Amino acid sequence: MKSISVRFLFAIFLLLPLFALHAQETKVQYLSGTGNDKTVDWQFMVTEGRKSGKWTKIPVPSVWEQQGFGTYNYGHDKDEKRGKEKGLYKYSFKVPANWKNNTVNIVFEGSMTDTEVKLNGQLAGPVHQGSFYRFKYDITNLLKPGKTNVLEVTVAKHSANESVVKAERQGDYWIFGGIFRPVYLEALPVQHIERTALDAKHDGSFVAEVNLKGLAGANEVAAQVYTLDGKKVGSEFKTSIKQGETVARLQTNVPSPSQWTPEFPNLYRVTYSLLQNGKPVHTVSERFGFRTVDFRERDGIYVNGTKIKFKGVNRHSFLPESGRTTNKKNSIEDVQLIKEMNMNAVRMSHYPPDKHFLEVCDSLGLFVIDELTGWHDAYDTEVGSKLAKEMVIRDVNHPSIVIWTNGNEGGHNFDLDPVIDSMDIQKRPVVHPWQNFRGIDTQHYTNYNYGTGSYFEGRDVFFPTEFLHGLYDGGLGAGLYDFWELMWQKPLSAGGFLWVFADEGLVRTDKKGQIDTDGDHAPDGILGPHKEKEGSFYAIKEIWSPIKFEQREITPAFDGTFRVENRYFYTNLDQCTYSYKLAQLPEPNSTRKAETKTGTFKAPAIAPSDKGTLALQLPNDWQNFDVLYITATDPHQQEIFTWSWPITRPATIAERIVTKDGTQKASFQESGNIVTVSANGVQVSFDKTTGLLQQVKNPKGVIPFANGPIPAEGESGFQKLNVAQEGNNVVIKYDIAEKKQFKTLQWTMHPSGWLQLDVEYLTYKGDENDQLGEHSDFLGINFSFPEDQVKGVQWLGNGPYRVWKNRLHGNKFDIWTKKYNNTTTGHIGSGHTRFEYPEFKGYHSNMYWMKLLTTSQPFTVVTDQEDIFLRLFTPATTPEKTYHTAPPFPKGDISFMHGITPIGTKSQKPEYLGNSGRQNNYFDYWRSRPKQMTLYFNFSEDQVNTNLATSKK
Repeated sequence: MKSISVRFLFAIFLLLPLFALHAQETKVQYLSGTGNDKTVDWQFMVTEGRKSGKWTKIPVPSVWEQQGFGTYNYGHDKDEKRGKEKGLYKYSFKVPANWKNNTVNIVFEGSMTDTEVKLNGQLAGPVHQGSFYRFKYDITNLLKPGKTNVLEVTVAKHSANESVVKAERQGDYWIFGGIFRPVYLEALPVQHIERTALDAKHDGSFVAEVNLKGLAGANEVAAQVYTLDGKKVGSEFKTSIKQGETVARLQTNVPSPSQWTPEFPNLYRVTYSLLQNGKPVHTVSERFGFRTVDFRERDGIYVNGTKIKFKGVNRHSFLPESGRTTNKKNSIEDVQLIKEMNMNAVRMSHYPPDKHFLEVCDSLGLFVIDELTGWHDAYDTEVGSKLAKEMVIRDVNHPSIVIWTNGNEGGHNFDLDPVIDSMDIQKRPVVHPWQNFRGIDTQHYTNYNYGTGSYFEGRDVFFPTEFLHGLYDGGLGAGLYDFWELMWQKPLSAGGFLWVFADEGLVRTDKKGQIDTDGDHAPDGILGPHKEKEGSFYAIKEIWSPIKFEQREITPAFDGTFRVENRYFYTNLDQCTYSYKLAQLPEPNSTRKAETKTGTFKAPAIAPSDKGTLALQLPNDWQNFDVLYITATDPHQQEIFTWSWPITRPATIAERIVTKDGTQKASFQESGNIVTVSANGVQVSFDKTTGLLQQVKNPKGVIPFANGPIPAEGESGFQKLNVAQEGNNVVIKYDIAEKKQFKTLQWTMHPSGWLQLDVEYLTYKGDENDQLGEHSDFLGINFSFPEDQVKGVQWLGNGPYRVWKNRLHGNKFDIWTKKYNNTTTGHIGSGHTRFEYPEFKGYHSNMYWMKLLTTSQPFTVVTDQEDIFLRLFTPATTPEKTYHTAPPFPKGDISFMHGITPIGTKSQKPEYLGNSGRQNNYFDYWRSRPKQMTLYFNFSEDQVNTNLATSKK
């Protein structure tokens, strides 16, 4: 393990001219490392499980399971035997001799769970119970400055307090043991500032409470606000301290401050100084933002006077290799990923996070819900009051925190609400997840059309702190569009939070590094455990884009304008930047370089919640291109999204690709029950008794594409196959029975060897009233192809991720190439340590053409119609329960479809997630409007296999 030498690390403060060379700042000496990337080895022994009963070393901070000690435990496991597991730590250190004139505290940022601390053989204080909270002991009288000190820490994995066990260790997440956050000493003057709490409103009013300790002559507290680059903001302000007082209250007003919001996270710094007769004794500094949180009953949650719709996600503090032990780099990565999805909020589930995560939320800009632990059970009042205070004391000054939660899903102790209220100078709202509390209804996992006088149809503010419970590829982006449009339109909706940010997949040290999600308990993220992006990531990014484009078709009359809505809360659209790209898209097997043209344009002033027009000045030859892309970038140069609009329609692309003429006529021959049509070296055989394509062959051999077309749902109605020479073509027409799925079906072999399929099909289900159509799982046709011969696919259409009926957003129109894989989203097989995305199997939308890359020879399929889905095989399901996340798939292996299936969540069927989650509802009145599809197949031997080295063209 990597370790760092014991050294003095001073808290980062501005060096202010007023106090230079005089005031003493808090000195910090780390006894541990600062995160999983910088650790210090301590002596260690675990009492039970792996490597128990023997003194060795362990890096601190860490969880001991990930260092090969003890026993693994997912929270649902309530095995009482695990309660015996303890970790014994020892560490020797020195501090400078001149610390004898200071007050010294030892600080633990987080230890799981009951923690007993001894210094030089003596107890530092009572055993601390509760895992996720900063606690400290005054060790001034136990410390030996200038000499060797011995620290002994005993950590009991399970708490002696039953309420702590139930609230923390029986939750729906991995349970660990160990000192998992940093440990350090802080040396302060005897007279010192113990802690501060501030309330800085968006109008510039500033109030602070400064808690003092050890006073013996200090008689004033002064403060000065600075910008982050050290410039004074306003004048110094101060207050005197009367004898016996331990809290000083200061206030000032800053005219027209730059406000803190997630869109513009403006920060300041305030420096406090404890003075004695005008001379500084101790100074501390704190970052903050001018920001006001206001809950208005039966109205909404306001920040800086603006009503907010929260676009949020729940996040655990977690890394696959190190469990709960993280680092600031990880916090930055997570916040950047959350913001990349155009979210504005994050909920700390289900415990306060690392301090550095909140610091990153402050600086990069995210609303935060900070949470007192509790899952179906709550802390008792005695221990819970202490932990609630520790949470608020540590986190009170973060502008990112706008709401507190008291427990989760029944883990609410109502006695703790007044504790949080009294400790928070800003009086932020307190909510109870899955309860209607104080006028904020946070019910989890409601259905789309749900509630009579409640929820979306109620009178209280509706604010689900969890909705769309992800599992494998279900939920999260699937169903979100319907929910978000409903939330956006409902005045009493305050938005909500998806479950969950990333799969909590743990690298098991007892299973050769295999990732374990405890079955179906933790594979429920938008991202994989190593932050692999799933399809929902991009769907969310588009759906939650603060710029919403009105639906627009590109026709020859297109004038370059788009109607847009500004769904920001604080940003005018003229503060963003915009660019476009026009691109030509080459045909399959083409080696020509496609031309592109790019440009930039400006948006007019479109205020938040307003609508307006974006106008592009396109070149005169824009119609010579196939696709238009628009990229919007926010005021901080981060991409909002790149949208795409096809300019060229499939019929035009098909004309470029498909060659019908040849040097010789197409021909056919019949032998028994087989009819074979031939042209240009391609031979295709059909079974006259079933009408199904049986074999494809060219001079290089057989292409095993067969057994179609079969209707994706229902019976074909095939009766008879009729073959005839029509000019240079051979045409096969089918006789179809009444009231079956197919209405007409015709194959045409062109002299070029291209094979054309024209099919009309119905959605008739044969009810007694001859009503046609509604509620079909699938609309389309199927064929067979051996999966073990597939290497990959190249296609023109939306990609690269697969889609579901209720998750069509997030992809881009382009030429895509991806290798075959058998990825089951969120599930990793035995012996594997990484997830592979995007998934190969499933539905892909708006296919223009597809080239299947095989172990023998490829073949190409082209359509001249819009809105065709390409289905590639059936995704594997997990060995665990899939709940509502394994929808049915059509027969066969490769399908071309008009209608596909939606997907549900862990807790809800897809039809409960909105209109797009319903089955395909196509009512074909009296068989007058069948669905039509035309496909062209190229089985020629001259196709060049495509390079699979890249995921894109």
